[in-house]
Amino acid sequence: MSYGVLGLPAPSFLNGSLSSTSGSSDGGNGSSGEANHVEMKPTVSGYKWRLHIQYDGTNYAGWQYQLSPPTIQCLVETALTRVTKLDRKDLRLVGSGRTDAGVHALGQVAHFITPFNYDTLVGIHAALNGLLPVDIRVREISPAVPEFHARFSAKGKTYHYKLYNDTIMDPFQRHYAYHSNYNLNAALMREAARHFIGEHDFSAFANASQNDGMPNPVKNIFRFDVVEMGALLQLEVEGSGFLYRQVRNMVAILLQIGREAIPPDIIPKILATRDRKELAKYALFVPPHGLCLVNVKYNEDHLRLPSDCPETSFGRHHSISKCKLPFY
Repeated sequence: MSYGVLGLPAPSFLNGSLSSTSGSSDGGNGSSGEANHVEMKPTVSGYKWRLHIQYDGTNYAGWQYQLSPPTIQCLVETALTRVTKLDRKDLRLVGSGRTDAGVHALGQVAHFITPFNYDTLVGIHAALNGLLPVDIRVREISPAVPEFHARFSAKGKTYHYKLYNDTIMDPFQRHYAYHSNYNLNAALMREAARHFIGEHDFSAFANASQNDGMPNPVKNIFRFDVVEMGALLQLEVEGSGFLYRQVRNMVAILLQIGREAIPPDIIPKILATRDRKELAKYALFVPPHGLCLVNVKYNEDHLRLPSDCPETSFGRHHSISKCKLPFY
């Protein structure tokens, strides 16, 4: 598996390094079980750490920080402030990108900074997961080189959108797949998805966002697969990046094509207009709960292991000590 991809299944990727002085805080190693800091000469203004995070987005208002309703970033930052004893402005937690309310992640990536180093990451890893709700989990913590940036080092992302294509919805899929009781034509959807592959101006498939300024609308889609798994249709799209709501808007038009309401060759015509209003003539929206951020691909140089750092933590197993009492 490529070391340049962060996501599931979890790779044994290599990471980068950090910086600053030690001993400024004990990191709450009492009840949190966090390890002591070790003195190391800083190389930049702080030690940088990378997080691989998974979450069920059902109960949250997306990734981006806000207090109410709660978001993933808010809860991760709250846990980090308790474990590190630092203010959120000092932690400078940054995610690879924002996910909307209700969207899930198998491979969200973030980084944060501390003014001290750790001799091991196992303790802080356990402490974070002990403080987070059960539907948010830090799967890995690793040191990161100063050049690594969770957002700006990213070279590509993969999203999956699940459709449940049956007359009756599976109740166990209701939070993770969008129910379509039409008999979808997967072959037509596959044919249509090929029109997205390559470099295009995706203005017609992007919703306006006040937070993104004027993003470059030209994106490169590497692959777009329609995978049949029984009643589930999994739409898998990998690209250099995505505009706001782009993936869900692409899914929406494919859904209409799968219903045989419009032909596959409508996609290049919509792309050519560069007008979001043109898409609205043919497709509405699909809800967020079928969408999942699967992995983020990074510049390999930014994932290298620094020379003086603790090992990546993947969590720890507990063991049962042998009973010392004799059995009768």
